[in-house]
Amino acid sequence: MEFISGIIQYTFLQHALWASLFSSVLCGIIGTYIVTKRMVFISGGITHASFGGIGMAFFLGIAPFTGAMIFSLIAAFLIEWFSKKGNIRNDSGIGILWSLGMALGIIFIYITPGFSPNLMSYLFGSILTVSLTELIIIILLTVGVTVAFTIFYRPILYISFDESFSKSQNAPVTLINYSLMAIVALSIVVNIKIAGIILVMSMLTIPQNTALLFSDNFKTIMIYSSLICLAGTIAGLFAAFYFGIPSGATIIFTLTLIFIFAKVYKFISGKNNRK
Repeated sequence: MEFISGIIQYTFLQHALWASLFSSVLCGIIGTYIVTKRMVFISGGITHASFGGIGMAFFLGIAPFTGAMIFSLIAAFLIEWFSKKGNIRNDSGIGILWSLGMALGIIFIYITPGFSPNLMSYLFGSILTVSLTELIIIILLTVGVTVAFTIFYRPILYISFDESFSKSQNAPVTLINYSLMAIVALSIVVNIKIAGIILVMSMLTIPQNTALLFSDNFKTIMIYSSLICLAGTIAGLFAAFYFGIPSGATIIFTLTLIFIFAKVYKFISGKNNRK
């Protein structure tokens, strides 16, 4: 307890804790939609495409968040267009954007005058360096997404499970799909600072798959996965601070341990119930 009370006096750690809370809620909501619609590979494509925006931002001298947001939104809309109207397979389109984003990011960073930036925080995350501005953006996006999912819960639920049925009910499927892709892209960008480009996809899948072990209800999965993500993020954050190791990787490792323990618990409890 002395260790915990001693370190939470630091402003940067307070920012990290608040970021953990709101990011967990955001990932719990968006991740449930991603897992339900089997969009994990799509989210990976958007995530890696954002690296091109980060490289472009360094080259132009603008905020990396702005560049990542632009590239992520473009990638999200292109992927959605490929899946509906493009003359190319969806997985091929994602692979192309995935590779193109990483390639452009490396090229832009290489041709940027001066010293190359430290890419570790963008590739693997650095929640301990979340600024007040970044924290406010995370909070605003989380609140906005929560309100949107509350108001449009039923249309989102129907589209997540049966898009054809939603179209037969005259639901604005195309508008909702593009809107949700934009939300997914923005959610990925704001979480890059926490888990990094390489690991952020895990925050959108591991807690949700852990929650799926205990429920198949869409709303319940969102709640469970938010709580699981929060527990793993805070535990990983304190472990990273205590041992002096990268926070993003530690958070994902902690979430994976939670998933393994939950899987073992379900296996043992299921075995006992059969006796």
